[in-house]
Amino acid sequence: MSSTDAITYLGSNYFYGELGLTKDVPRAIELWTEAAESGSSVAHCRLGLVYYSGGGVEEDKPRGTHHWQQAAMKGDVLSRHNLGHAEYKNGNHQIAVQHWMISTKMGYEKSLHSIKNMFKLGHATKAQYAEALLGYQDAVEEMKSPQREEAKRLQR
Repeated sequence: MSSTDAITYLGSNYFYGELGLTKDVPRAIELWTEAAESGSSVAHCRLGLVYYSGGGVEEDKPRGTHHWQQAAMKGDVLSRHNLGHAEYKNGNHQIAVQHWMISTKMGYEKSLHSIKNMFKLGHATKAQYAEALLGYQDAVEEMKSPQREEAKRLQR
């Protein structure tokens, strides 16, 4: 675990008041900000969630979106998915679909469901939905390994 990961983890424990720490949202945000400035996509994602939803701080959707954009550029799938939802809420359906296409091709199933719903509502084409399905299947297939298959078999 890198020091940036440790700072992000400590911030989460302050945010939720876990591991014997008193819940301290300002301290959590301070730690996540430090980690984000050091390049943590997870910290950017957490800051995006907090600011976008106003979870423990004053709601600031543009600031939340900015953090998600920073994390998404670093490959954070949840941030990419959340950007899709933000665009959808703003009525930017095609941009939402574009974000969800990227996260679907990264193997994020919730984004696939979002595209499916957009297709049902007429905001995504059949071709886009088909491309998303194929991209998702490719990502899932790519993540398979003999070790993972063995672990699944042992869990049954």
